[in-house]
Amino acid sequence: MAEVRELIIPLRAAWNVPRTIRANRAIAEIKNHVSQHMKKTENERVWIDEEINQLIWARGAQKPPRKIKVVCTREEGFNILEVKLLEE
Repeated sequence: MAEVRELIIPLRAAWNVPRTIRANRAIAEIKNHVSQHMKKTENERVWIDEEINQLIWARGAQKPPRKIKVVCTREEGFNILEVKLLEE
């Protein structure tokens, strides 16, 4: 059985770094937030969907979104935490 959670991830920390690396920091913040809230184990890895990556980089490296709504899924038997954009 899969564990599924909907999260709103604040990306305010991405705005506290030099503007040329804000989008990279936003991706790192997503991975960090998901790791903490889904209680990631050592052998698991976080997989971010391409749609999230495109959303972060849509306005360039200097202006990522302030927050993002995602769905996190952990499948039994796999060592991957999937992060996908929340469909509304």
